[in-house]
Amino acid sequence: MAFVTRQFMRSMSSSSTASASAKKIIVKHVTVIGGGLMGAGIAQVAAATGHTVVLVDQTEDILAKSKKGIEESLRKVAKKKFAENPKAGDEFVEKTLSSIVTSTDAASVVHSTDLVVEAIVENLKVKNELFKRLDKFAAEHTIFASNTSSLQITSIANATTRQDRFAGLHFFNPVPLMKLVEVIKTPMTSQKTFESLVDFSKALGKHPVSCKDTPGFVVNRLLVPYLMEAIRLYERVSDGDASKEDIDTAMKLGAGYPMGPFELLDYVGLDTTKFIIDGWHEIDVKNPLYQPSPCLNKLVAENKFGKKTGEGFYKYK
Repeated sequence: MAFVTRQFMRSMSSSSTASASAKKIIVKHVTVIGGGLMGAGIAQVAAATGHTVVLVDQTEDILAKSKKGIEESLRKVAKKKFAENPKAGDEFVEKTLSSIVTSTDAASVVHSTDLVVEAIVENLKVKNELFKRLDKFAAEHTIFASNTSSLQITSIANATTRQDRFAGLHFFNPVPLMKLVEVIKTPMTSQKTFESLVDFSKALGKHPVSCKDTPGFVVNRLLVPYLMEAIRLYERVSDGDASKEDIDTAMKLGAGYPMGPFELLDYVGLDTTKFIIDGWHEIDVKNPLYQPSPCLNKLVAENKFGKKTGEGFYKYK
């Protein structure tokens, strides 16, 4: 009987250990790499929901601009959220800002973080170099995530030794307003990591959806081919298809979309769309959905990227 009891206790102990190791990571400390529009937005929503945040970029000037943008965004949120209590709004802004610190040295700040979210340039080599370096300094439990909208998560994860603690966490612009987050699970991502990121997304007040590591995930996989087909429709205008103005009007009034495809292309950035479609075309040259557009290529070559440069398919003052 004593032998059976000992065996039972050992079995229970082993089960408890296995259960403990399978526990999800509760993300409290977040490091965001990249102080641009997306990175700053992610830092803002994380800090506003009770997380401590370190925002990292290459220079103090970039980080100062990021913090200023975050403060302006927070004041807009506070004005709406605390319309009847401006003092509470000011306290909300100050508390959120106090939860964000900045750094120009990513390696020195990841040792105590629960989650690293990368939101830098869409360049696989640059991302791989970053994560390979951070992998040496981050704690064993730290989860790595990329906010890439077009690159394969697996290709980025392979630069590290923590493929099981690596996933995609794709936010949408503007981050404080857009509710969706795509959580991308690679074949190596552990269930523990995936569930931890789903919980983190919910803690931010977002609605996470699960995606496999396929080109474009869910939203861009549907959206980019739609935008490209709109361009092709416009390119065939000499054959009597439709003007860009009519295409935009048709999709807004006929499909109930808030923006037409050409308005959205200019908002997203023509260079961004071209980068995505070119990458997909390299992966699957024969896929008709991924064929490049002469019209898009011409505009990008002329540095007409859309609203951010003052001209794309439309002109902006």
